[in-house]
Amino acid sequence: MSKIVYITILIIAIIFTACQSGFDKPEGKTVFRYNESAGISSLDPAFARDQANIWASNQIFNGLVQLDDSLLVKPSIAKSWEILDSGRTYIFHLRSDVVFHDNACFMDSVGRKMIAADVEYSLKRVINIKTLSPGAVWLSNLLRKDSVDTYAIYPINDSTISIKLKQAFSPFLGRLSMQYFSVIPHEAVNLYGKDFSRHPVGTGPFYFKLWKEGVKLVLLKNEKYFESDNKGKLPHLDAVAISFIIDKQSVFLEFVKGNIDFISGIDPSYKDELLQGDGSLNPKYKGEFMLMSAPYLNTEYLGIMVEKTPLMQNSPLRLRKIRQAINYSFDRKKMMRYLRNNIGIAGNNGFVPVGMPGFENGITQGYNYNPDKARQLLMDAGFPNGEGMPVITLSTTAAYLDICKYIQQQAEQVGISMEVDVNQAAALRQMIANSKMPFFRGSWIADYADPENYLALFYSPNFCPAGANYTHYSNPKFDLMYEKARGETDLAKRLQLYREMDQMVINDAPVVVLYYDKVLRFVQNNIQGLGINSMNLLQLKNVVKTEK
Repeated sequence: MSKIVYITILIIAIIFTACQSGFDKPEGKTVFRYNESAGISSLDPAFARDQANIWASNQIFNGLVQLDDSLLVKPSIAKSWEILDSGRTYIFHLRSDVVFHDNACFMDSVGRKMIAADVEYSLKRVINIKTLSPGAVWLSNLLRKDSVDTYAIYPINDSTISIKLKQAFSPFLGRLSMQYFSVIPHEAVNLYGKDFSRHPVGTGPFYFKLWKEGVKLVLLKNEKYFESDNKGKLPHLDAVAISFIIDKQSVFLEFVKGNIDFISGIDPSYKDELLQGDGSLNPKYKGEFMLMSAPYLNTEYLGIMVEKTPLMQNSPLRLRKIRQAINYSFDRKKMMRYLRNNIGIAGNNGFVPVGMPGFENGITQGYNYNPDKARQLLMDAGFPNGEGMPVITLSTTAAYLDICKYIQQQAEQVGISMEVDVNQAAALRQMIANSKMPFFRGSWIADYADPENYLALFYSPNFCPAGANYTHYSNPKFDLMYEKARGETDLAKRLQLYREMDQMVINDAPVVVLYYDKVLRFVQNNIQGLGINSMNLLQLKNVVKTEK
């Protein structure tokens, strides 16, 4: 028996034993453990829509490009690329050392070399309506068609592929970094069919080995992986084990015992145990594990319908000065300290969150707490001290009731009468999407790391229900700048356009920015190289685990 085969069998045996008996620690092997309370529904990257599926898929697959922890686009399967034809043609040059994981779908069960035809197959599979991939919408509307059924994705040779767009779209590379567009072999889909989601085959740093429903998912080290870092060949771990404990308190207890290597985010059941009032780590745990935090590309906001529809006929919210007064009426920093333990950054800047590349330093000038300014705006709008101003209703869900009540109380101190209406989450989303909510709490989490993803919410052709412009904001100047930015290939010029557009939105106030969320990671102190990023993407290939 070869040494590699022996080691592989040993790791599987140890981890499988752990699956049966709990969290027994395998001796001499570095196994990174994390829990996924939400469960994993699919390991097919075409369905990597939620965080649980994205995290797992990111360990098994690669795309043409990837994001680093600064959210900058870097090579992956593609070692380089050219952008031609004024931004409408992309030529990708592929690495020659990328191979698929060993699997029964290949001859002699040995993974073959990845070639350009595999990229073509993978991308066309996602956008094929028969696949029903939620990722299709992010690519199909950008691609040029050379015939009714043929998208312009063509291998030039085994190591080069061409992708043509209908028109220039500068965030294209960022979109390609989404896990939907990972490269897979057609042999695996042909063999497993719909069960490919439970028998994934990719080129990533770890390969699929075991999935025991509701218990554990096991991935093993890909000895043929093509990347290296300053510590040597990747990955550094022998295996990844994902458990599926539903109860968050139980997960926390396993983490404190050292049986889980990291937890992401924080649950109310143990928030006050882990964190002090200012958001720092409880001193009793210093030396046991580390707290890592970074801005999260998630903007929490209040949306205001600004189109003059029958719904808004008599609403004071149709007046920009009223919307601005609401923005000035409450103290966001106080809100964050007392209601969020400073988990997040007060929304005193633009709609594009401060974790976005190019917006890190809070470029856009937003609204600070200024009750006198709010009162002046009410007077200018014809409602001195709020006299004669109709009551406005803010619609939210139970999860955000405390924040909305806080805003209500502070707004009333300057003369704005506000009611808070609590709705079921699904019902509220449906009403917002159909333009039936004049004033609502919402959030926007980035699908890809480009400001365009946020500013699209204010582009008038994106009016809901067809698009995500839930406020029905319309500004011809904004629309022209948005279209110009989409085709601008010079990053500095594009960022300048984005910043001007963000400022324009804030000035017109179709939204009240509440806060920008934070990524929190609690990590055992024997873990190095985990990193943290504003997309909260889990990257385990660089992780080093040592004995405590």
